[in-house]
Amino acid sequence: MNENVKSRRSGNGQRPDQPDAKPGMAVRAAAAKILAAVLERKTSLDGMFDNANGNPAYRLLEDNDRALTRAIVNTALRQLRRINAIFASYLKNPLPEGAHALQHILTVGAAQILFLDIPDHSAVDLAVEHAHSDPRTRRFANLVNALLRRLVREKNSILDEVGTELSPLPEWLDKRLVSAYGPQTAAAIGAACLDMPAIDISVKSDPALWAEKLGGIVLPTGSVRLGVQTGGLTALEGFAEGEWWVQDAAASIPARLFGNIAGSRVVDLCAAPGGKTAQLILSGAEVTALDQSASRIRRLKANLARLKLDATVIETNMADFQPDVLFDAALLDAPCSSTGTIRRHPDIAWTKGLEDVRKLAGVQEKLLDHALNIVRPGGIVVFSNCSLDPLEGEMLVDGLLKRRPDVKRIAVKKEDWPGLEDAITPQGDIRTTPAMLKLTPEFPSGMDGFYASVLVRS
Repeated sequence: MNENVKSRRSGNGQRPDQPDAKPGMAVRAAAAKILAAVLERKTSLDGMFDNANGNPAYRLLEDNDRALTRAIVNTALRQLRRINAIFASYLKNPLPEGAHALQHILTVGAAQILFLDIPDHSAVDLAVEHAHSDPRTRRFANLVNALLRRLVREKNSILDEVGTELSPLPEWLDKRLVSAYGPQTAAAIGAACLDMPAIDISVKSDPALWAEKLGGIVLPTGSVRLGVQTGGLTALEGFAEGEWWVQDAAASIPARLFGNIAGSRVVDLCAAPGGKTAQLILSGAEVTALDQSASRIRRLKANLARLKLDATVIETNMADFQPDVLFDAALLDAPCSSTGTIRRHPDIAWTKGLEDVRKLAGVQEKLLDHALNIVRPGGIVVFSNCSLDPLEGEMLVDGLLKRRPDVKRIAVKKEDWPGLEDAITPQGDIRTTPAMLKLTPEFPSGMDGFYASVLVRS
């Protein structure tokens, strides 16, 4: 069961220590707790949705109920700005200051009523029961009932009334996108962030063959895009044999920018989970893969083992890494604000802010300097990240080129990327957005937002 499935009938959704709770209550309570962690404490969803070490309320649920919880939370975060606007239009006075628990109960209910295939009466009844069960919200149970019942009555028109032009992205991010891309493209990016992301795979060889086998299509990046998947990817042909791995089409671009690197010594500086490392190995390079996280190193090694690929893997902070011999090339897919992946990770819109973008841009600048210093003269560095903000991309590279006369840009040519010409910037970098790559209705459109620049140490 996953987010692509419209009908979500959960199990009884009860926690073992709440035998009298209504069926489904534990799911809604878990969803509200996870929303609180994201919106109030800026906690990442990835960790909370971990089956072994995630949010305690989530771990107590059975698999079907976990899937429903994920669907509610992801939908609520994608549509949060519109949900908030609806309740603001319903209330003469705003909710009491600090009434976060009440807001999360209403958001969970609204996400189900407006966007998920769950019976309206169930969504309302469980929200009211949830309000009654929490001392912080008990006195607002009647308000919850009234607001959600009104939402049920008006759900076919209310989204238009609050304005379909309202960006689903938080105001700070929407302003940044308008400034960088203009209002039309910014609106298209916001709309694309409401869509379910596609599932793309990179294959060891013969993308056309694997597209035929798996019912997909070959993209301009050489990736294969699959249709809507309702089952587990690991059961598909070729996964167990290590013939392919999941990797967004945009994420596959940076490793393709090196050109012919067969026989070259290449370092992947932030390597886990290993998709780009695999691409470099398959290009014929002798690859050294770095990551500073022990858990991510384990994941990297497991992925390379499944793919039957070999690299020298080192657990280290790349900023401290000093090779005995300078490399021929380096790939720096740098840690960033990840705003280009909001389709997959809707919590990013609400856990990050402009201060994070500025801080991470400073980190990237230092890492990029280091990456350039560990390649030989004439060596190539591909710098990339999945941020949509020019502070972490175009502006950073332009600033580096001004202060480092020993570094030059190698312009990417549009003719080398048929079907992705719009992603090539006037300076010769690559800039993708979630609004690019429009496809036929049989396959999801869009791709992650990515920036990549090819630099040479002269």
